[in-house]
Amino acid sequence: MNDERKPERPQVAYGQTGLVVEILRQRLGGRVQTGEAIRTQHANSVTWIAPQPPEAVVFVESEDEVLEVVRICHKHHVPIVAFGGGTSLEGQVNAPHGGISLDFSAMNRIVRVSADDLHAVVQPGVTRKQLNEHLRDMGLFFPVDPGAETATLGGMAATRASGTTTVRYGTMRDNVLSLRAVTADGTLIRTASNARKSSSGYDLTRLMVGSEGTLAIFTELTVRLYGIPEAILAAVAPFETLDGACRAVIQAIQLGLGVARIELLDPVQIRACNAYSGLSFDERPTLFLEFHGTEAGTRETVATFRALAEAEGVRDFQWAATTEERNRLWKARHDAYFAARALRPGAAAIATDVCVPISRLAECVTHTVADIEEHAITAPIVGHAGDGNFHTVVLVDMDDPADIARCKGFVHRLSERAIAMDGTCTGEHGVGTGKIALAAAEHGPAIDVMRRIKAALDPLAILNPAKML
Repeated sequence: MNDERKPERPQVAYGQTGLVVEILRQRLGGRVQTGEAIRTQHANSVTWIAPQPPEAVVFVESEDEVLEVVRICHKHHVPIVAFGGGTSLEGQVNAPHGGISLDFSAMNRIVRVSADDLHAVVQPGVTRKQLNEHLRDMGLFFPVDPGAETATLGGMAATRASGTTTVRYGTMRDNVLSLRAVTADGTLIRTASNARKSSSGYDLTRLMVGSEGTLAIFTELTVRLYGIPEAILAAVAPFETLDGACRAVIQAIQLGLGVARIELLDPVQIRACNAYSGLSFDERPTLFLEFHGTEAGTRETVATFRALAEAEGVRDFQWAATTEERNRLWKARHDAYFAARALRPGAAAIATDVCVPISRLAECVTHTVADIEEHAITAPIVGHAGDGNFHTVVLVDMDDPADIARCKGFVHRLSERAIAMDGTCTGEHGVGTGKIALAAAEHGPAIDVMRRIKAALDPLAILNPAKML
């Protein structure tokens, strides 16, 4: 398999963006920008994928403006790339065929909150931090936490984001109830009602969530909310072996313990966190856990987990109930990315991820560590152990072609290893342009079904072209 395969250009001739820019300037004035600096900001990529700026950036403020922009671009065959917080990791916001970047930063209104129905209606530019600050006094919260506070809910839905709380609350797939979206020809659709279940029609919401802006552009989302737990307890548990830590996780899931977060840090990552954050954790495979529930229930859950962890070789068990104590224990996890970067000053940090069945997690991580050591790569590991998803932060000298090639080979082998274990090449970062060939290998003939869906909904290939497929 060749990970350097270039995505084929769609069989369509794109039009002149300049004409569309002039038309849009007549309607939106200064909210249409073509300056180099602003265009470069809208071509974010934190991998070896080169940034590919759009030809113009359009700042929209309403659903009607989105409809107008899409209809004009459709008429003139000009590509559109939706842009939220720019935190995507696989080149999703690049514009390989030019066109415009549609910036949703001004569409950041919380439309309404229904506490009785436990949902909120938001515009796509709302961030998870903004929504949770709005909800705090209502005793509610939105749980999906991909780690980036500036991630927008529209972008999180587009990439089917998840994160540290997935083991308890699910991913964006589970927490988006419905969408208002604009299709490639400028048609406004609503994918579902806000009922908690329906047997009516195709599940368009789940089709759109995770489509990376290739099927439609979101203008409004209805997301699921939860009550803030009565009690939150945290714990840090270093284990003798990686197998022991993973077996403890599997048993916790099988017992249905109320664990909201189960994060795994390998010894290299723990060493980095100790040095960066002034901590003194054992440099061993370590689980960081958080338990949500009632006062009595969480303490019982902690005691149960501690008992099974002791049977699997846990060396220590620190737990905390107050916010200050939890923050102290979780500091290593929160600082993990920056701590990893400090292991090799001056190197670029390339974050990648895979996901495997939980039963294969220890095996996959063990083989990955062996691969890292064999090829003398610096790549600490952090995993969402509760759902079999783990990340490596690969530190690479971007001025050294040999180092880039070595690290690219590692990332490719990591993805192939996960796929061979009945896993996926990406648990939450998405495909973008970086994992197109790997996604094709993972899905087999099903990738052709996806291509037919794309062709049916976007025959001119103007919505985020050259991504995913």
